[in-house]
Amino acid sequence: MSLARLRAVPPAWRFALVGALASIPLTVLLDRLPDAEANVAGGIMVLGAFIAGAAAALSSNDAGGAGLRAGLLAGLVAVLAPVRATVSSAIGATGIPSPSGVGTFVAFGGLVVALASTFGLACGRLGGWVVSALTTRSATARS
Repeated sequence: MSLARLRAVPPAWRFALVGALASIPLTVLLDRLPDAEANVAGGIMVLGAFIAGAAAALSSNDAGGAGLRAGLLAGLVAVLAPVRATVSSAIGATGIPSPSGVGTFVAFGGLVVALASTFGLACGRLGGWVVSALTTRSATARS
């Protein structure tokens, strides 16, 4: 992807993508701690949204919007990961999901995406608040 195409993406989505990608190695490191059970979707939802909000606040953009979009990405990862596992295990099997099962999955999938987006919004605002508090504190210390 060229730099010109990346600049065509709205800033909130750029920060959300940066936060989501930056959170993956941090989530892997957290998962290696004793008694830790971190997963990629949760890492993107919390850490990725925090990073997205902090990056957005540094460039005077909406931290909550960037966090919301990172949470949306986390929700999509959380919903689509089991779908991929189910589809790959069902290849060659004769089991076809029932319409009620599909409807239940869609309903709960929508709930997961909505909750992840809400948590992302909160974590993005928290990241923006931390950055603005630190930059305000450092600016007053210099003067």
